[in-house]
Amino acid sequence: METLIEDKVVTTESSAGGESGLCEVDTNQEPYEGLIFESEEAARAFYEEYARRVGFLTRIISSRKSERDGSIISRRLACNKEGFNLNSQKTGRVRIRKRESKREGCMAMILVKREKLGKWVVTKFVREHNHPLVISSGNSRPTPDEKDRKIRELSSELHRANQRLAACREQLRTFMTYIEEHTQSLSRTVENVVHNIREIESEDQ
Repeated sequence: METLIEDKVVTTESSAGGESGLCEVDTNQEPYEGLIFESEEAARAFYEEYARRVGFLTRIISSRKSERDGSIISRRLACNKEGFNLNSQKTGRVRIRKRESKREGCMAMILVKREKLGKWVVTKFVREHNHPLVISSGNSRPTPDEKDRKIRELSSELHRANQRLAACREQLRTFMTYIEEHTQSLSRTVENVVHNIREIESEDQ
């Protein structure tokens, strides 16, 4: 069974041969040690796209922060089947799990570190998985660009809804003002009528 995968391009850098320069890397290629990215987000997007194409899910395993300013300086991404469930390692007591654990001790991972110039470089890459890989033929997870586009669309829709709500409030305020003015005018009219009736009654007497 073949699954059609759309080719995508990510802007990265290559440090091969001691030289560094911008280049376009097809995400159909797999990661390798020495691959450089402009940002941690770009590295993560690249690995997630690679994982989607190969047939596994990813998650962030660990991060390391700078002692100087607290910023992230390294990130380790791995297969979501990395590690073991702690309950499954305990012996001597039978435990009934509500759902099956997805962790199988898979070692597949990628480690990216931030260099002094702000670039992010792949310093370790483990390709092998200890479980079958499944390429989904259905809808794939949205890419970061698709998520951003969806957020912008929803933000625009929310902005338009707020504008319509503001217009409705203004119309309601205008209507209430009209009702109040009409009520005051009607009250004055009633008072005048009552006053005139009393004057007529006084004259008759």
